[in-house]
Amino acid sequence: MISLEFLYVLMGLLVGGVALVNLLTRDNPKRLRNALFWGIYAVTFLGGSRLPDFANGILVIAMVLVASFGGLGQGKTDGGGREAREASARRWGNRLFIPALVIPALTLLGTLTLKRVRVGGAPIVDPAQVTLVSLAIATIVALAVGMAMLRPPALAPLREARRLLDAVGWAAVLPQMLAALGALFALAGVGRVISSLAGRWIPLDSPLAAVATYTLGMALFTMIMGNAFAAFPVMTAGIGLPLIVQRFGGDPAIMSAVGMLSGFCGTLMTPMAANFNIVPAALLELPSEYSVIRVQLPSALLLLLANTTLMYTLVFRF
Repeated sequence: MISLEFLYVLMGLLVGGVALVNLLTRDNPKRLRNALFWGIYAVTFLGGSRLPDFANGILVIAMVLVASFGGLGQGKTDGGGREAREASARRWGNRLFIPALVIPALTLLGTLTLKRVRVGGAPIVDPAQVTLVSLAIATIVALAVGMAMLRPPALAPLREARRLLDAVGWAAVLPQMLAALGALFALAGVGRVISSLAGRWIPLDSPLAAVATYTLGMALFTMIMGNAFAAFPVMTAGIGLPLIVQRFGGDPAIMSAVGMLSGFCGTLMTPMAANFNIVPAALLELPSEYSVIRVQLPSALLLLLANTTLMYTLVFRF
Protein backbone atom coordinates (compact mmCIF):
# COMPACT_ATOMS: atom_id res chain seq x y z
CA MET A 1 0.00 0.00 0.00
CA ILE A 2 1.32 3.42 -0.97
CA SER A 3 1.43 5.66 2.10
CA LEU A 4 3.07 8.89 3.23
CA GLU A 5 6.40 7.05 3.36
CA PHE A 6 6.31 7.14 -0.45
CA LEU A 7 6.25 10.95 -0.36
CA TYR A 8 9.02 11.06 2.23
CA VAL A 9 11.26 8.93 0.02
CA LEU A 10 10.55 11.09 -3.02
CA MET A 11 11.32 14.28 -1.11
CA GLY A 12 14.43 12.73 0.41
CA LEU A 13 15.75 11.72 -3.01
CA LEU A 14 15.00 15.17 -4.44
CA VAL A 15 16.62 17.12 -1.61
CA GLY A 16 19.52 14.67 -1.50
CA GLY A 17 20.05 15.28 -5.22
CA VAL A 18 20.02 19.04 -4.55
CA ALA A 19 22.69 18.54 -1.88
CA LEU A 20 24.84 16.55 -4.32
CA VAL A 21 24.48 19.14 -7.10
CA ASN A 22 25.43 21.85 -4.60
CA LEU A 23 28.50 19.88 -3.60
CA LEU A 24 29.59 19.71 -7.23
CA THR A 25 28.84 23.38 -7.99
CA ARG A 26 32.31 24.90 -7.89
CA ASP A 27 31.19 28.48 -8.52
CA ASN A 28 29.31 28.74 -5.22
CA PRO A 29 31.58 29.85 -2.35
CA LYS A 30 29.06 28.40 0.13
CA ARG A 31 28.54 25.11 -1.68
CA LEU A 32 29.72 22.98 1.26
CA ARG A 33 27.33 24.73 3.66
CA ASN A 34 24.48 24.39 1.17
CA ALA A 35 25.24 20.71 0.61
CA LEU A 36 25.34 20.07 4.35
CA PHE A 37 22.05 21.88 4.98
CA TRP A 38 20.11 20.10 2.23
CA GLY A 39 21.85 16.82 2.98
CA ILE A 40 20.65 16.90 6.59
CA TYR A 41 17.17 17.83 5.37
CA ALA A 42 17.24 14.80 3.05
CA VAL A 43 18.11 12.55 5.98
CA THR A 44 15.04 13.77 7.89
CA PHE A 45 12.86 12.58 5.00
CA LEU A 46 14.64 9.33 4.23
CA GLY A 47 15.20 8.18 7.80
CA GLY A 48 13.07 10.44 9.99
CA SER A 49 10.28 7.91 10.52
CA ARG A 50 12.82 5.31 11.63
CA LEU A 51 14.86 7.58 13.89
CA PRO A 52 13.92 8.39 17.49
CA ASP A 53 12.42 11.81 18.17
CA PHE A 54 15.59 12.96 19.90
CA ALA A 55 17.69 12.20 16.82
CA ASN A 56 15.25 14.08 14.58
CA GLY A 57 15.45 17.02 16.96
CA ILE A 58 19.25 16.98 16.72
CA LEU A 59 19.02 17.02 12.92
CA VAL A 60 16.72 20.04 13.01
CA ILE A 61 19.06 21.88 15.38
CA ALA A 62 21.97 21.04 13.07
CA MET A 63 20.09 22.58 10.14
CA VAL A 64 19.47 25.73 12.16
CA LEU A 65 23.13 25.99 13.09
CA VAL A 66 24.28 25.50 9.49
CA ALA A 67 21.90 28.19 8.23
CA SER A 68 22.66 30.58 11.11
CA PHE A 69 26.45 30.71 10.90
CA GLY A 70 27.26 32.31 7.56
CA GLY A 71 23.95 31.54 5.88
CA LEU A 72 23.36 29.77 2.62
CA GLY A 73 24.45 31.00 -0.80
CA GLN A 74 23.69 30.73 -4.51
CA GLY A 75 25.81 29.56 -7.38
CA LYS A 76 25.58 30.78 -10.93
CA THR A 77 22.48 29.67 -12.78
CA ASP A 78 22.74 27.85 -16.08
CA GLY A 79 19.51 28.88 -17.72
CA GLY A 80 20.95 29.76 -21.13
CA GLY A 81 20.51 33.50 -20.62
CA ARG A 82 17.45 35.74 -20.67
CA GLU A 83 17.30 35.87 -24.47
CA ALA A 84 17.35 32.09 -24.80
CA ARG A 85 14.60 31.68 -22.21
CA GLU A 86 12.41 34.29 -23.91
CA ALA A 87 12.95 32.66 -27.30
CA SER A 88 11.98 29.26 -25.87
CA ALA A 89 8.87 30.75 -24.26
CA ARG A 90 7.79 32.31 -27.57
CA ARG A 91 8.34 29.03 -29.39
CA TRP A 92 6.29 26.95 -26.98
CA GLY A 93 3.66 29.53 -26.15
CA ASN A 94 0.77 28.37 -24.00
CA ARG A 95 1.88 24.74 -24.36
CA LEU A 96 4.30 25.47 -21.51
CA PHE A 97 1.31 25.28 -19.18
CA ILE A 98 0.61 21.65 -20.05
CA PRO A 99 2.92 20.09 -17.40
CA ALA A 100 1.61 22.50 -14.77
CA LEU A 101 -2.01 21.68 -15.59
CA VAL A 102 -1.30 17.96 -15.47
CA ILE A 103 -0.70 18.23 -11.71
CA PRO A 104 -4.14 19.48 -10.55
CA ALA A 105 -5.95 17.36 -13.14
CA LEU A 106 -4.30 14.08 -12.11
CA THR A 107 -4.47 14.99 -8.42
CA LEU A 108 -8.22 15.43 -8.66
CA LEU A 109 -8.59 12.25 -10.71
CA GLY A 110 -6.49 10.26 -8.24
CA THR A 111 -8.35 11.64 -5.24
CA LEU A 112 -11.67 10.54 -6.72
CA THR A 113 -10.59 7.10 -7.96
CA LEU A 114 -7.55 5.68 -6.19
CA LYS A 115 -9.29 5.12 -2.85
CA ARG A 116 -11.51 2.56 -4.58
CA VAL A 117 -8.68 0.67 -6.32
CA ARG A 118 -7.82 -2.59 -4.56
CA VAL A 119 -5.32 -5.36 -5.22
CA GLY A 120 -5.97 -8.68 -3.51
CA GLY A 121 -8.70 -7.05 -1.45
CA ALA A 122 -6.34 -4.41 -0.01
CA PRO A 123 -6.37 -0.74 -1.07
CA ILE A 124 -3.46 0.27 -3.28
CA VAL A 125 -3.27 3.69 -1.60
CA ASP A 126 -3.72 4.58 2.05
CA PRO A 127 -7.31 5.97 2.08
CA ALA A 128 -6.35 8.61 4.65
CA GLN A 129 -3.56 9.98 2.42
CA VAL A 130 -5.02 9.52 -1.03
CA THR A 131 -4.88 13.23 -1.94
CA LEU A 132 -1.22 13.64 -1.03
CA VAL A 133 -0.25 10.42 -2.79
CA SER A 134 -2.22 11.53 -5.86
CA LEU A 135 -0.37 14.85 -5.79
CA ALA A 136 2.99 13.06 -5.69
CA ILE A 137 2.07 10.77 -8.57
CA ALA A 138 0.72 13.72 -10.58
CA THR A 139 3.97 15.61 -10.02
CA ILE A 140 6.03 12.70 -11.30
CA VAL A 141 3.81 12.41 -14.39
CA ALA A 142 4.04 16.17 -14.99
CA LEU A 143 7.84 15.95 -14.79
CA ALA A 144 7.83 13.16 -17.36
CA VAL A 145 5.54 15.20 -19.63
CA GLY A 146 7.80 18.23 -19.32
CA MET A 147 10.91 16.20 -20.05
CA ALA A 148 9.27 14.62 -23.12
CA MET A 149 8.13 18.02 -24.42
CA LEU A 150 11.21 20.14 -23.80
CA ARG A 151 13.92 17.44 -23.96
CA PRO A 152 16.32 19.17 -21.55
CA PRO A 153 19.48 17.46 -20.23
CA ALA A 154 18.78 14.56 -17.90
CA LEU A 155 20.05 16.43 -14.85
CA ALA A 156 18.05 19.59 -15.59
CA PRO A 157 15.34 18.83 -12.97
CA LEU A 158 17.92 18.51 -10.20
CA ARG A 159 19.80 21.60 -11.33
CA GLU A 160 16.62 23.64 -11.45
CA ALA A 161 15.56 22.28 -8.06
CA ARG A 162 18.95 23.32 -6.70
CA ARG A 163 18.58 26.79 -8.21
CA LEU A 164 15.11 27.27 -6.74
CA LEU A 165 15.92 25.90 -3.27
CA ASP A 166 19.13 27.90 -3.06
CA ALA A 167 17.22 31.05 -4.06
CA VAL A 168 14.57 30.45 -1.40
CA GLY A 169 17.11 29.22 1.15
CA TRP A 170 16.08 28.22 4.66
CA ALA A 171 12.58 29.65 4.08
CA ALA A 172 11.80 26.54 2.01
CA VAL A 173 11.55 24.49 5.21
CA LEU A 174 9.61 27.14 7.12
CA PRO A 175 6.07 25.81 6.39
CA GLN A 176 6.99 22.36 7.68
CA MET A 177 8.64 23.73 10.81
CA LEU A 178 5.73 26.05 11.59
CA ALA A 179 3.19 23.26 11.08
CA ALA A 180 5.09 21.17 13.60
CA LEU A 181 5.17 24.15 15.95
CA GLY A 182 1.40 24.50 15.65
CA ALA A 183 0.97 20.86 16.67
CA LEU A 184 3.21 21.47 19.68
CA PHE A 185 1.17 24.53 20.65
CA ALA A 186 -2.00 22.47 20.49
CA LEU A 187 -0.51 19.75 22.69
CA ALA A 188 0.71 22.39 25.14
CA GLY A 189 -2.84 23.71 25.59
CA VAL A 190 -2.47 27.05 23.80
CA GLY A 191 -5.91 26.48 22.29
CA ARG A 192 -7.49 26.38 25.76
CA VAL A 193 -5.75 29.64 26.65
CA ILE A 194 -7.07 31.31 23.50
CA SER A 195 -10.56 29.98 24.22
CA SER A 196 -10.42 31.40 27.72
CA LEU A 197 -9.20 34.81 26.54
CA ALA A 198 -11.80 34.95 23.78
CA GLY A 199 -14.59 34.01 26.17
CA ARG A 200 -13.47 36.72 28.58
CA TRP A 201 -13.27 39.60 26.10
CA ILE A 202 -15.59 38.63 23.24
CA PRO A 203 -19.30 37.82 23.58
CA LEU A 204 -19.47 34.35 22.04
CA ASP A 205 -23.11 33.63 22.79
CA SER A 206 -24.18 33.65 19.12
CA PRO A 207 -23.16 31.47 16.15
CA LEU A 208 -22.13 34.54 14.13
CA ALA A 209 -19.76 35.72 16.87
CA ALA A 210 -18.20 32.26 17.12
CA VAL A 211 -17.71 32.02 13.36
CA ALA A 212 -16.27 35.52 13.07
CA THR A 213 -13.90 34.90 15.98
CA TYR A 214 -12.74 31.65 14.42
CA THR A 215 -12.12 32.99 10.91
CA LEU A 216 -10.52 36.24 12.10
CA GLY A 217 -8.49 34.29 14.66
CA MET A 218 -7.27 31.92 11.95
CA ALA A 219 -6.14 34.87 9.83
CA LEU A 220 -4.47 36.72 12.73
CA PHE A 221 -2.74 33.66 14.18
CA THR A 222 -1.54 32.75 10.69
CA MET A 223 -0.08 36.24 10.35
CA ILE A 224 1.79 35.74 13.62
CA MET A 225 2.98 32.20 12.85
CA GLY A 226 3.42 32.65 9.10
CA ASN A 227 1.58 29.43 8.29
CA ALA A 228 -2.09 28.42 8.38
CA PHE A 229 -1.15 24.84 9.26
CA ALA A 230 0.40 26.15 12.47
CA ALA A 231 -2.69 28.22 13.31
CA PHE A 232 -5.24 25.51 12.51
CA PRO A 233 -4.75 23.09 15.44
CA VAL A 234 -4.60 25.94 17.95
CA MET A 235 -7.67 27.86 16.74
CA THR A 236 -9.68 24.73 16.07
CA ALA A 237 -9.00 23.32 19.52
CA GLY A 238 -9.71 26.66 21.19
CA ILE A 239 -12.64 28.07 19.19
CA GLY A 240 -13.75 25.83 16.36
CA LEU A 241 -14.54 22.54 18.06
CA PRO A 242 -15.84 23.72 21.46
CA LEU A 243 -18.00 26.54 20.09
CA ILE A 244 -18.90 26.08 16.42
CA VAL A 245 -19.19 22.29 16.51
CA GLN A 246 -20.09 21.31 20.07
CA ARG A 247 -22.10 24.32 21.30
CA PHE A 248 -23.84 25.37 18.08
CA GLY A 249 -23.85 22.07 16.18
CA GLY A 250 -21.80 23.15 13.16
CA ASP A 251 -20.43 20.75 10.57
CA PRO A 252 -16.74 20.02 11.37
CA ALA A 253 -15.78 19.33 7.74
CA ILE A 254 -17.14 22.66 6.49
CA MET A 255 -15.66 24.47 9.48
CA SER A 256 -12.22 22.97 8.83
CA ALA A 257 -12.22 23.62 5.09
CA VAL A 258 -13.35 27.24 5.29
CA GLY A 259 -11.22 27.79 8.39
CA MET A 260 -8.08 26.84 6.47
CA LEU A 261 -9.09 29.21 3.67
CA SER A 262 -9.45 31.96 6.27
CA GLY A 263 -5.97 31.18 7.51
CA PHE A 264 -4.60 31.45 3.98
CA CYS A 265 -5.97 34.99 3.89
CA GLY A 266 -3.60 35.75 6.74
CA THR A 267 -0.75 34.19 4.76
CA LEU A 268 -1.26 36.82 2.07
CA MET A 269 -0.85 39.65 4.58
CA THR A 270 2.23 38.75 6.61
CA PRO A 271 5.99 38.97 6.12
CA MET A 272 6.26 35.93 8.40
CA ALA A 273 5.22 33.87 5.36
CA ALA A 274 8.62 34.69 3.94
CA ASN A 275 8.67 31.98 1.29
CA PHE A 276 5.40 33.33 -0.17
CA ASN A 277 5.76 37.09 0.27
CA ILE A 278 9.34 38.18 0.95
CA VAL A 279 11.37 35.76 -1.17
CA PRO A 280 9.38 36.46 -4.39
CA ALA A 281 9.90 40.18 -3.89
CA ALA A 282 13.64 39.58 -3.66
CA LEU A 283 13.74 37.23 -6.65
CA LEU A 284 11.76 39.67 -8.80
CA GLU A 285 13.91 42.60 -7.56
CA LEU A 286 10.85 44.61 -6.56
CA PRO A 287 11.40 48.09 -5.07
CA SER A 288 10.22 47.01 -1.60
CA GLU A 289 10.29 43.68 0.19
CA TYR A 290 6.66 44.31 1.14
CA SER A 291 5.49 44.96 -2.45
CA VAL A 292 3.82 41.55 -2.75
CA ILE A 293 1.93 42.03 0.52
CA ARG A 294 0.68 45.49 -0.48
CA VAL A 295 -0.79 44.12 -3.71
CA GLN A 296 -2.37 41.13 -1.97
CA LEU A 297 -3.83 43.00 1.01
CA PRO A 298 -7.17 44.19 -0.52
CA SER A 299 -7.89 40.76 -2.00
CA ALA A 300 -7.00 39.06 1.27
CA LEU A 301 -9.42 41.21 3.28
CA LEU A 302 -12.23 40.66 0.78
CA LEU A 303 -11.59 36.91 0.78
CA LEU A 304 -11.60 36.85 4.57
CA LEU A 305 -14.99 38.59 4.62
CA ALA A 306 -16.26 36.14 1.99
CA ASN A 307 -14.99 33.14 3.96
CA THR A 308 -16.66 34.38 7.14
CA THR A 309 -19.94 34.81 5.28
CA LEU A 310 -19.57 31.44 3.59
CA MET A 311 -18.91 29.60 6.85
CA TYR A 312 -21.81 31.24 8.66
CA THR A 313 -24.10 30.41 5.72
CA LEU A 314 -23.09 26.77 5.36
CA VAL A 315 -21.64 25.40 8.58
CA PHE A 316 -24.98 25.25 10.42
CA ARG A 317 -27.04 24.16 7.41
CA PHE A 318 -25.63 20.70 6.76
